[in-house]
Amino acid sequence: MKTYLLVTLLSGAFAVASAQAAEPSQTPQQQRMTTCNQQATSQALKGDARKTYMSDCLKNASSKPGEKSLTPQQQRMRECSNQATQQSLKGADRSTFMSGCLKKKE
Repeated sequence: MKTYLLVTLLSGAFAVASAQAAEPSQTPQQQRMTTCNQQATSQALKGDARKTYMSDCLKNASSKPGEKSLTPQQQRMRECSNQATQQSLKGADRSTFMSGCLKKKE
């Protein structure tokens, strides 16, 4: 009888623990999806416009919806390219400058 009672209590404890584990907090992607969905709803977007908005919003997690986010490498390439353009570099000189610029650490 004691064994039966012990097994029943342990089973109940495991059931409660597994129920609590099944309700984790939202991941950052889930939070972003919730935010994007709320924004799309507040703008009354429907159909293809909503799909496009949601896609852009979810891809650009680090930026405002509608803005294209760049990776750190892309940002560095853009900065180096702008510097090379300001210096009016072309051909081999531009290639050499870009190579050196991209290798620099900030």
